[in-house]
Amino acid sequence: MEDIKIMSIYDYKVKDIDGNEVDMSEFKGKTLLILNSATN
Repeated sequence: MEDIKIMSIYDYKVKDIDGNEVDMSEFKGKTLLILNSATN
């Protein structure tokens, strides 16, 4: 059987509007609004 790791949002790294990598753990304990949108 395959091991499955459950991840939280704080385990991810994302790029900001300037292309800099941001570790989401920097926001732990703060209120965040995460907007997920897509266009065609």
